[in-house]
Amino acid sequence: MPATIGTVLLLLCLLQIKHMFADYYLQTPKMLSGRGTYFHLGRAQHAAVHVLGSVIIFALFRAPVEFILIVAALEWIVHFHIDFAKASYSDKKRLQPNQAAFWRAAGLDQCLHNLTYIAMAWAWVSFAA
Repeated sequence: MPATIGTVLLLLCLLQIKHMFADYYLQTPKMLSGRGTYFHLGRAQHAAVHVLGSVIIFALFRAPVEFILIVAALEWIVHFHIDFAKASYSDKKRLQPNQAAFWRAAGLDQCLHNLTYIAMAWAWVSFAA
């Protein structure tokens, strides 16, 4: 698929929609509890849900398998650590939804995920399109 402005915008839109479903509709109680612990199976599973969605999207864009595998591995690592950092910080500060710092942490988390998708789109344009 050629890397036109339209295809890049479509890729970014699909990654955003995938993110919404993976972060807000497909998380299980196991994924949501105890996230301040580094070795957390639920967070690993949550990151894997994100990766699965991205794999499907890049396959639809006919990206090479090698590219998909590399991007998938990197996305898993980055997503896992962004979520750990937010959870760890929120736990240490005992943040609650009625505190502005809770929402700043959530906003930074989402911003970092969005920047990850921009990096993934750049990688697709640079190496796979």
